[in-house]
Amino acid sequence: MRPLDGAAIARYLDLAGPEALESVGVYRIEGPGVRLFTAIEGDIFTILGLPLLPLLAFLRRDGWLAD
Repeated sequence: MRPLDGAAIARYLDLAGPEALESVGVYRIEGPGVRLFTAIEGDIFTILGLPLLPLLAFLRRDGWLAD
């Protein structure tokens, strides 16, 4: 995350609305929360809370999910 002062956080919370308080980390990176970052390293799905691509690979490999 980039450095944020109180005013920037207040602007973000006004923009994001009450839904921000319902998300892990409160930053809702899939929406306006992406403005809080200067860079993202790693798997975006892991950041969102579920490493989706590795999970899908596991499910395919073990026969739980068809191609």
